[in-house]
Amino acid sequence: MKELIRTNDAVLLSFAESLMKDAGIVCLIADRDMSILEGSLGLLPRRFLVADEDADRARRILIDAGLEKELRQ
Repeated sequence: MKELIRTNDAVLLSFAESLMKDAGIVCLIADRDMSILEGSLGLLPRRFLVADEDADRARRILIDAGLEKELRQ
């Protein structure tokens, strides 16, 4: 899997997840449940992942939605 975004912003992750759902691309938000360990402070970033074969298409969708600055290199 490829990591496209790493952030603490739950709204951004929800938006990206919605874009992928609309495009039929399966995604995973890793570390979502780490708040249990950190005491729900939201300090640990979540990772937005897609399958290797969907990464280029997903990256293009995120760029088209104005999220280019959020993408990891």
